[in-house]
Amino acid sequence: MTKKILNTKMIVNAVLVCTIVAAGIFIGRWTINSVSAQADGYEELKVFTEALSIVRKNYVEDSKPKDLVYGAIKGMLSSLDPHSAFMSPDQYKEMQVDTRGEFGGLGIQIGIKDGMLTVIAPIEDTPAYKAGIEAGDKIIKINNEFTKEMTLHDAVSKMRGVPSTSVKISIFREGWKEAKDFTIVREVIKIKSVKSKMIDDNIGLIKLNQFQEQTADDLSQALESLMKQNITSLILDLRNNPGGLLNSAVDVSSKFLPPGKLVVFIKDKKGSKTEYRSGKNSIDFSLPMVVLVNQGSASASEIVAGALKDWDRAVLIGTQTFGKGSVQSVIPLGDGSALRLTTARYYTPKGISIQTTGIAPDIVVKPEVKDGKKSHPVIREKDLEGHLMNGDAEEKSDVQEEMIPVEIDEKDDIQMQRAIDLLKTWKIFKELPKAS
Repeated sequence: MTKKILNTKMIVNAVLVCTIVAAGIFIGRWTINSVSAQADGYEELKVFTEALSIVRKNYVEDSKPKDLVYGAIKGMLSSLDPHSAFMSPDQYKEMQVDTRGEFGGLGIQIGIKDGMLTVIAPIEDTPAYKAGIEAGDKIIKINNEFTKEMTLHDAVSKMRGVPSTSVKISIFREGWKEAKDFTIVREVIKIKSVKSKMIDDNIGLIKLNQFQEQTADDLSQALESLMKQNITSLILDLRNNPGGLLNSAVDVSSKFLPPGKLVVFIKDKKGSKTEYRSGKNSIDFSLPMVVLVNQGSASASEIVAGALKDWDRAVLIGTQTFGKGSVQSVIPLGDGSALRLTTARYYTPKGISIQTTGIAPDIVVKPEVKDGKKSHPVIREKDLEGHLMNGDAEEKSDVQEEMIPVEIDEKDDIQMQRAIDLLKTWKIFKELPKAS
């Protein structure tokens, strides 16, 4: 079986102890054909075997062949793009656990920016969040080990651990003269993917934090509950949702689209196209909708936002999304390890690739920085080292200096307030008597 990742903000997104931004996983089958070194252009393997032999014979200390091979595979995958990676058997098992929304760790999303391990965002109410870790922080050391040249998965593995144990990370923040150490106690991180409530004037609010195996079912329950409370419209909040399972994104989109509508399609290296369409839904939900997005809406979040926008099902409010338009296939290897390999780009129903460019909201609303509130630079897919080019559109760089506040109280959430105002206006116009 193969799992394909859409994740990362970026990553590359299944949520780990840190979430590698924007990881999303597609589940399907994968056939790996045997290869001939000479026939398929792998003559360079001779150089590798020579190097391996030299290291084993001459390195000053004993080295295990498996460790050397694993290291070589890690280097090969990390040289491709920010979302391709090698997973040891333990890391592969952890990834499978992550998609179920519960794991042990600190609770931060990370990526590589300017060659440094960088915090994308802390996950709310987690140990990292409570310790004061902020978006944009540079992680210099983990347990006194420098992170330079460390892969994302290695960093994740070092920060994960048994709950109640601690990990020390050295952080450098813009404006500081030197790095500071944070000793953080690991906890069981439970990511509740769906939260819902009633807000102003019979408006329902659903917040999706991640696309997990149970997200679509949890969403159905939330919608049924809100509809029993006689909501007249809905706000779907996808802000700072790093992504997750591709199938989950399709199922979530199906809650708001008629059956058979194209949700997303992917194209692989050979140009082969695979379409994903909305399925049957037990809930007939056709109320007016607003979808909130921002720079942290990545991967699977962008699939949902793109589908609802292209089908004119909802109005998008907020800021440009993260821009991760690639699909990663998780391919198991014979010893229990696995490759997470970028194998395709995905496109919205109108055939738009959002790789590096993201999805533009219908109504742009940038959050205001109130007195006393801090802000941090926005990090998007195009800021990650080795990112794939869009191929269909010219990349823009004018948004990377944008500053976004770290915390906003709901009463100060101007994006949410604009969504509420729009839905109220929608209701007023709908109820206006027709001119005779």
